[in-house]
Amino acid sequence: MPSRFTKMHGIGNDFVIVDWREDAGRVPNAARIKAMADRHTGIGFDQLISIEPPRDPSCEFYYGIWNSDGSPSGQCGNGVRCVAAWLYRDGVIERDVPVRLESPSGPVVVRVLDESTVTVDMGEPDFTPAHIPLDHAPHATYTLHVDGEEVSFGAVSMGNPHGVVFVDDLADPRIERLGPLLTNHPIFPQGANIGFVQRTTADQLKLRVHERGSGWTRACGTGACAAAAVSQALGLAAPVVAVALPGGELTIEWHGPGHTLWMTGPAAFVFEGEV
Repeated sequence: MPSRFTKMHGIGNDFVIVDWREDAGRVPNAARIKAMADRHTGIGFDQLISIEPPRDPSCEFYYGIWNSDGSPSGQCGNGVRCVAAWLYRDGVIERDVPVRLESPSGPVVVRVLDESTVTVDMGEPDFTPAHIPLDHAPHATYTLHVDGEEVSFGAVSMGNPHGVVFVDDLADPRIERLGPLLTNHPIFPQGANIGFVQRTTADQLKLRVHERGSGWTRACGTGACAAAAVSQALGLAAPVVAVALPGGELTIEWHGPGHTLWMTGPAAFVFEGEV
């Protein structure tokens, strides 16, 4: 049976949004999702996102997330902005009104600022190793020996696991090799999104992210949140930072422990289709 979809992106991190509010439970198997994600023979996307009725009665809608390899994901920062923009265009949420949505990892609050800009309360960053999950005792930073190199990183959960590696130059060719190795390292029992951060000033970061289940992407919203949170926890960043990714820029605001983290950025419609 054909399904309608909307192609969207948040600063180059691209998605297929499917409306399952009247037909929840239609999740394709992993092989079908992988085929749809193929950029030569399918639609092409980093993640598939469904919009469904909420499981949590305190939320307005639920959204499911699947990576391009068919594996499920707990959260997607660029994706939730696209979900909010989609719901706004559909007329079911209003501008400048906070709306509580349910993700696979729990509730988030979104607010549509205009037709193409959304701010999201991503919750409080969680540095507890067991919650990331990370197979290590808690530390501010961690060190691994990877392919003959010693690599130091910070780790945090933003609803999904992140490792954050600080580098002097994002053009360093070692990054291409280290990204996949760290994503799949046994210290992360469920894999991890690995962000490589170049700090330019206290309020400006540059970032590339190798995502579990999707590989290198043009942008990663939760990765930008993780980079800002780890940077601030280590005293390397201001409470409000601009994070520049290959696809564009996000603004991240976090005032430390006891506060939730806010992410603001664009959401863009590309085309409608049927598969």
